[in-house]
Amino acid sequence: AEFMKKWMCICAAAVLAVSALTGCSTSAGAATTAAQTEAATTDAAKAETEKKETAKTAEAPEKGQDTASEEIAAAAGKHHVKINVKDYGTISVELYGDEAPITVANFLKLAKDGFYDGLTFHRIISGFMIQGGDPLGTGMGGSDQEIKGEFSNNGVENPLSHTRGAISMARSQIKDSASSQFFIVHEDSTFLDGDYACFGYVTEGMEVVDAICKDTKVEDNNGSVAKDNQPVIESIEVVD
Repeated sequence: AEFMKKWMCICAAAVLAVSALTGCSTSAGAATTAAQTEAATTDAAKAETEKKETAKTAEAPEKGQDTASEEIAAAAGKHHVKINVKDYGTISVELYGDEAPITVANFLKLAKDGFYDGLTFHRIISGFMIQGGDPLGTGMGGSDQEIKGEFSNNGVENPLSHTRGAISMARSQIKDSASSQFFIVHEDSTFLDGDYACFGYVTEGMEVVDAICKDTKVEDNNGSVAKDNQPVIESIEVVD
């Protein structure tokens, strides 16, 4: 029975990537196209020289990079968040900004913006993990930004291990495709180390994770949860 449980977890890990974030690139591409169209219209209306417009166009990405750098720098050290789950309680999590700065910065930004408020845990496999943070509630959605995968098989040294209570980022088969979807490890799943960006650990509230795993009805071996049965994330509160 123990062997079968481990085998099921390994199989579940193999499909973990497939169930996340494939819809994000399309949204980002559409936003970029709209921005480019708007910029072109503005250029024509102002009838400015090509040289001036080129310099002006280059200014926006540079500012965006500066902002991202500032957010990543601010993510250094340890941070704390509270994941409030309707009818279940609060999961307190400590985030490790030194080990996974890009991931922590992204998560903190989304939480502060209220992105996670009202979203759900849409995929639950007892003995493995609970996954949430998808605005579509299907495993196919995310935010409008994808981030670098901070794990060793993507060239980033991340010593954090996927032991019970670890919080980590879901992604597609593309290594730099993590967005808003995250998962909390229910039982030790260290075979994920090196392939997924672990970025913190639950400090209080693992009984909430246990209860979610115990109570939630799933539709298949992949842990899919019907919309009406998905536990609701009321909010993710940034403490510090």
